[in-house]
Amino acid sequence: MASVLGRLEERERAARKRVEELQAELEAAQSEWDEWLIARRRVGEVWDGDETAGQDGEPARTPEKSEATAPSAARPGSVVPLWREGLSAEVLAPEYQHVMSLLAERRTTGGQPLNCRETTALLGLEVVPAKIEGVRSKLKRLAARGWAHEPAPGRFACGGRDGGS
Repeated sequence: MASVLGRLEERERAARKRVEELQAELEAAQSEWDEWLIARRRVGEVWDGDETAGQDGEPARTPEKSEATAPSAARPGSVVPLWREGLSAEVLAPEYQHVMSLLAERRTTGGQPLNCRETTALLGLEVVPAKIEGVRSKLKRLAARGWAHEPAPGRFACGGRDGGS
């Protein structure tokens, strides 16, 4: 009987040691993840044009409008920038440009805001849940960045001024 209890204690110690190792590994991964989240937030602040402190502690100089660089050409899979005055839909990736053209067309014809299913069909995609969710994601991203707005849940219309043009 003593050998059975001894074996159980051995296995318990091994399991406890393994748990401690995994907890240490988890803590290290959590710490690294937190650092990446902070880095993403900092880059987002800079990308959005928020003033940040310079290396000498002084606020960073914000470029004049004439100094601001023009957005790079759109490419498939590129990031959707925040809409701002004077920014046209041409800076968006082609698939987002197509969605924006549908929203703008609906706006000019005086129609109701589009829902995700209608937008999916108008894009010429197969109207199945996977495609609808992809379109919903694009519409939500455009709305979050000011290119479109969601006047009613699940319905989207052009945002910005003249649809970001």
